[in-house]
Formats: sequence, structure tokens, C-alpha cells
Amino acid sequence: MSKTTVAAPAHEPVAVRAGDQADPALTQEFTTAWKRELSQRSDAPSPDACLRAAIVACRPELADRWAATQAADAKRARGVRRVHYLSMEFLMGRALRNAVSVMGLDDALKAALESHAGAASLGEVLEQEPDAALGNGGLGRLAACFLDSFATLELPSFGYGLRYAHGMFAQAIQEGRQVELPDEWLRHGNPWEFVRAELRYPVGFGGVVESSGGHRSWKPAEEIVAQACDFVVPGHATGRVSTLRQWHAQPSRPIDFAMFCRGEHMAAGQHYEAADTLNWVLYPDDSTAAGRQLRLKQEFFLCSASLQDMIARHLREHAEIDTFGRHNVVHLNDTHPALAPAELMRLLLDVYSMGWEEAWAVTTQAVSYTNHTLMPEALETWPVRMFEELLPRHLEIIYEINRRFLDEVGARFPGDTGLIARMSLIDENGERRVRMASLAIVASHKVNGVSALHSKLMVQTIFADFAAMWPQRFLNITNGVTPRRWLMQANPELCELLDRHIGTDWRADLHGLKALGAKAAGKKIGQEFLATKRANKERLAERVRRDFGVTISPDSLFDVQIKRIHEYKRQLLNVLHVVARYQAIVANPGADWVPRTVIFAGKAASAYHAAKLTIQLIHDVARVVNADPRVGNKLKVVFLPNYGVSLAEVILPAADLSEQISTAGTEASGTGNMKFAMNGALTIGTWDGANIEMAEAMGVENMFVFGLRTDAVAKMKSWGYDPRLYAEENFALQQVLDAIGGGVFSWGEPDRYRSLVQPLLHRDPYMLLADFADYVHAQEQVDALYRDPAAWAERALRNIAGMGAFSTDRTIAEYIEHVWADPKAR
Repeated sequence: MSKTTVAAPAHEPVAVRAGDQADPALTQEFTTAWKRELSQRSDAPSPDACLRAAIVACRPELADRWAATQAADAKRARGVRRVHYLSMEFLMGRALRNAVSVMGLDDALKAALESHAGAASLGEVLEQEPDAALGNGGLGRLAACFLDSFATLELPSFGYGLRYAHGMFAQAIQEGRQVELPDEWLRHGNPWEFVRAELRYPVGFGGVVESSGGHRSWKPAEEIVAQACDFVVPGHATGRVSTLRQWHAQPSRPIDFAMFCRGEHMAAGQHYEAADTLNWVLYPDDSTAAGRQLRLKQEFFLCSASLQDMIARHLREHAEIDTFGRHNVVHLNDTHPALAPAELMRLLLDVYSMGWEEAWAVTTQAVSYTNHTLMPEALETWPVRMFEELLPRHLEIIYEINRRFLDEVGARFPGDTGLIARMSLIDENGERRVRMASLAIVASHKVNGVSALHSKLMVQTIFADFAAMWPQRFLNITNGVTPRRWLMQANPELCELLDRHIGTDWRADLHGLKALGAKAAGKKIGQEFLATKRANKERLAERVRRDFGVTISPDSLFDVQIKRIHEYKRQLLNVLHVVARYQAIVANPGADWVPRTVIFAGKAASAYHAAKLTIQLIHDVARVVNADPRVGNKLKVVFLPNYGVSLAEVILPAADLSEQISTAGTEASGTGNMKFAMNGALTIGTWDGANIEMAEAMGVENMFVFGLRTDAVAKMKSWGYDPRLYAEENFALQQVLDAIGGGVFSWGEPDRYRSLVQPLLHRDPYMLLADFADYVHAQEQVDALYRDPAAWAERALRNIAGMGAFSTDRTIAEYIEHVWADPKAR
């Protein structure tokens, strides 16, 4: 992967008032504000009081930086486009540590806390902050990393999302089962939030479309107001900030006072609840019609409010609406915001009276789209009848886009009716549905995948017809992560080690990690690395003991799989290996076993039965394994509930082994794999997603690669894959399946897991049985290397040395160059 340089910012610079070293004036302002806020509280300086005081003290400086950034962007050079990144998720995590670090206020906050008798410690204050529940997994964390790089690279930009009151859900475990609870992260308010009272836009639903003099206009039956609430993300080594603008739904009219006075209190304000429902939960359960309708309403609410805001800003800076696409990018993070092109067309046609061709030219110039999945079932589609009910004008516009597009397809490929049916924006098979990914592709000037393999498969499989028509439209931009959050803040001890041995240049340009490769075999650096890793493992072990009552040994190999629970991510394959290992230990407890602690974390979607059953199986296996005296410390299994950013910041630095074991061809990229490797964990993984580019960057010999590759998976499925043969030929696998399916881990309910293991013998769509033997063999190689601490440390350091290309700074620089640049400049 080549190094990408970033051009100098094309706007007026924003002065840096603080950075790695504190500005005395800013420190004084912070200390004064902190004392003032704390003195206004009636309670003692509790951790919560100190947290809020620290946040309030940071706000004035962040507000000043926000104002300076927006003023500079308004004067940006001609041809530099402002990027608007639309995403249903932004998994931000905690913000205080990042803010005080960027502004050089670490020492000031520590001194402020120490100056108050009885005040909480810095660690207690930082732990008090709840994770912002605005995302779920990799999609949302990627978006959050992008905001960090937007600011650091000084890119004129906005992130746009929704202000969820309860996030997806808080995960609790009761008797081994996942239980979904509201994530009440806003119960004490959000002191980071800047409410923009002047920025309010109407968003409609339902109603009718009227025609007058050839002009179409939508008259919604329901109207909700979108209120802007800003969350500011400061950049590093710059005075600039990124803005995450979140939309909060509010009713468009007051209560019906006459109805209220008649005693009909709930009916008088039912429209308040209808509006507020949009704010409640990320990804409402879509197993019901009401849940599906709420999802669609949320997605349109995001798109409509964001586009109205963009256009209003554009018209303040430029006189003509027809230059919108020249000055602005509307980037779709997956298909959730794919209604944006239809809404932009409605605004241009109906509100600004453009002609169709002119409006379409503006739209396609502005819109670009990132695809995040290769699985057709994961590509959003919506029933036409739901559009007719909620978005009738948008359905008209989509029909017209489709008519013109299919005319173009027919002209290019005459007589191919099958192609036309496949490429149509409307799926006519069964219930008629709108294909949102197809709409995003047709309306975008660029469509990118997120790893080299994913982008290749994207144009060879799910979007092959579109790629044949527009090959120049498709490209790859491999994902990354921000090293500020995931290395410098999460693992300061490792960063200090790197500074001592290779200098500090890597902090500004992660490619500087390459210098570590020449030193990786050194005895001293290897010992220092292992000492740092052990300290991080002790920290995690103490947290597990404190919070979950399970004792794990820092001397054991920490084997970690933390990600959304899903069949294609194959947590079940990991469990099969755990059970096989358990059975082998019981059969021969005196053997020289490498002690291992297997750690799981992740949420299953509330309606995803197989994923929730996998979580229960993990807990049942842990209950049996951890209590078996024949096993002792040779094997422990732990599930850490309610996985999120702050928990990941503790787990990642402690991990020895990173499980990246999706079926080849199913994981678009992954970013957890990058975070683990940056923190010195070795990867056991399939030849899938960004694992491939990581292996090429660090040397494939430094990764434990196993399993069928994408072409082999496709061939086996086309020839007729029979998973039973693998079970019949592998006695250890047979024992594992019999134990799980026979109730060994579910006393009192022997059939509990038959629905998990029996389908593996008949369908096994994610090839667990085909990959099992090679996975176990790779785990044996892991054990062999872990027995040699010096060799393990060298391999881990070579992993870190190869991670320079996996910063979102590189990712965003490539977006700027290949996707978001002025089309006329390319």
C-alpha cells in the first residue's frame, strides 16, 4: 500500500492555542472555569461533579475552535469541496481524555483534581463518563475515526447523524442469555453538546403529491422538526475541529390545548411521542412492520435535515444553487443514507425549480457512496408500498431515475431483458421493493469498497452489472483507524516504548512505525514489549476479577474475539475450538498445555436468534470449563458484556491473539484487526478483508493464516459442499458436535443447542466444518510460538511495524484525492 501525502489545507489556518504543551493562558481559563462550575454544585466533588466541571471548562475553547474553523472553511480556496459524511452510526466513545490531550490540559486537570480535598482521582473521573451511544460496531467506529482525521488533516467537513437517546441497547447477561436494556447515556444530559437553536428544519412524511402547471409539489400529512445538536471533535496538532451534527426530532406544533383542557391529556400531545420515537433507538427491531417503518423514517429524517442544512450553508456562501455539487460532497456511509439523492433531487426540482437534467447533474456531482457488505441479504431494500405511504414524492422521483437509467442500459445492452431486471432500482420479484444500494450507485460519481479483496469481489459479484457499465466509477479505499485513540490514548506505555526506540516522528506520520522492523529482533526491546504487554494484561485481569468475579492469569495467552455477534464472523468456530481444547485437556491434563484465556465480547441484534444462542453457548461453555478442577488455569473462557469503545480501550492493549476468522469473502474489511495489531497482538485469521493487506504489509509469515480462500469457498459451494464429510473424517470435530448437541454444556435442557449444530451438518453456509481442522492446526502454531517469549515478542513488534498504512489519515487522504476532489480537478 503506497504512502499518500496530503496537500496543504486550502483555507485560512486556525491558530493552535494548545497542543502537546499547555498554553498558560488556556490552562488558567480552564482552571478558572473548572472551579466556577464545581463551586455551583451543592454536592461534594464526586467523580460525576468533577467530570461535568471538566467538560464545561473545556467547552469555551472548543466553541472558539469551532467558530474559527467554520469561518476559515467559508473562505476556503476555490475548488475545495466541503465533505458531508452521512452515517446512521458514529461510535464516539468517551470524549474527555481526547479533549484534554488535544488541548494540552492533562496536567491542568490532574492538578485541579488534586487541589480539592476529597476530589476523585483522574482515573475515576475518566471512568465516570458514559460512552456516547450513537453507534453499534465497526461502521460507527470507522465514522468516528474519520471525524478525528477530518480535523487532523484540516478537511472542510461535517459529519451528520442522529441523536439517539438510548443507542442500540445496553447488553446485560441473565443466566447466560443476552437481555437488551435501554442505554441511558443521556440520563444526566450531555454537557459536550452544543444545541444550535437557530438550525431547525421541517421533515415531512405521508400526504399527497400535487401538480400545478407541470410543477409537482409534496404536501406531507405529518411534519417533524429536526433540531441541530453539535458534538465537536478536536484535531491533533491543529486548532481545527470536526463537527458531528446530530439531529433531534421535535414536534412541529404545540399540544392541542383545548383537548388537554377537556382531560384528553395523552391525545393532546400524541404527536410529541410520534416525534420523540425517532430519537429513541438505533436500528429498531425490524421483525415487525412498525419497526421497519420507524427505521425508514429515521433514515429519511437524517437525509432530509442534513441536505436542507447543507443547502442553507451553501447559499450563505455562494449565490447559486446550481453550483452545489461543485462545492459540496454528500458521502453515503453504506445504504442507510441512500435516500439522500432522491431527497436532493426533490429539493432541487420542487423547491429550487431546476430542470431534471440540471438537478441530476448536480446530484451525481455531489454524491458518492461507500459499500460495506458483500452479502446480498444485507443490502437494504424497502417495500414500494411503504414508500407510497411515507414518501410518495420520492417514489415518483425514484421511478423517474429508474426509467431514465434503464433506457440507458437498454441502449448500451439492447435486448438483454435479464440485465434490465437485475439492474432495475425496483425489484419486481415477489413484493415490489426499492433497491437502495442500486439507487446509491446510479446517483454517485464514485463507489468504493473498503479493502482490496472486498472491492474486487464487489465488482465481480453483487455489482458486476453496474461495474460493466461504469468501470471508472468503482475503486478501492482500504479502511483505517485513528492512532490517536487506538494507540496513543489506549496504550500510552507502548507509545513510550516506541518513542524510546524509534523516536517520535511516527506520532505525526504512522508510516514511521516501519523503523521498528529493523529493531524487532533485539533482546532489550523484546523484553520491554513483554513487560508492557503484561502490565496491560494485569489491568484487564483486575477488571475482569472486579466486575465479573472471574480470576484469569496474566501469564496465560489472552485470545480475544471482540466484534458484533454474527454467523459470518464465526464466533461459533471459536467455540468449537474451545470445546475441542477442553476435551483434549480433560483427556490428558498432565500434558504441557499453554495456558489460554479466551475472551469474547459483542452484541447480537435483538431479533437474531442464532447469534443470541451463540452468546448463551459461550456462557454455558465458560461455566463448565472454568469450574472443572481438571482444567484449572490451563483454559478459561470469559464473556465481557456491553462491549463498546471504552471497554475496547482496555481489552486491545492486553490482547496477545486477535481472532479475525470470518469466512473468506464475507468480511468487507474489518478495523478491529488493525487496532489489535497496532497494540502488538498477533492475528489468527482467514485470507479475508483487510487481513490480506495487513499480512502483505507485515509479512504473511507474521500472521497465522488458515482456512479456505475466497475462490475455494466459491468452488466448493458450486460443486456441492457436504459438511458431513468433514465431521465424519475428523474424530475431534465429531466429539465437539456431539458434546454441544447432546447437552454436555446445557444440563437440564439437552436439546438447547441442537438448532446451532445440526444445521452445520446439512448446510453450514459459512464453512465452519470445512475450516475447523486448519483452524485447530493454526492454533497449535500459536501455542508453539507462545512457548518462546522472545520469538513471540519479535513477531508482535513486526506486526506493529507493518501498521503504518492503516491510519485513517491515509484513508482520508485517498478519499480526498480519488473521491472527494473537485471532479474538474481530477
